[in-house]
Amino acid sequence: MNIYELQGTLFLVVLVVLLAIKGFAFINSLTYSAEAYDAAGKLTKTAWCAITGLGFAAQLILLGSPLNIISLAFTIAALVYLADVRPALREVTSHRR
Repeated sequence: MNIYELQGTLFLVVLVVLLAIKGFAFINSLTYSAEAYDAAGKLTKTAWCAITGLGFAAQLILLGSPLNIISLAFTIAALVYLADVRPALREVTSHRR
């Protein structure tokens, strides 16, 4: 295996992982009610669905470098959703049961 094959393989792995992260964040943002977002004190459901959905769509459409500025911005947004918003939503919805 030469260096170019290794680089191509690594690029593909990073691309698939980022696509999976953004896809999971988008689908997960759809599963909570709008009231849960309000109760958690986060941006609205519409805002998070738009942010994560646009990030997922941009990743699919721009199948180019995962290091371009648009991809990086949406990756950070998806990671913020997963690290901050999702736990807050889970906490709010688990107390209602």
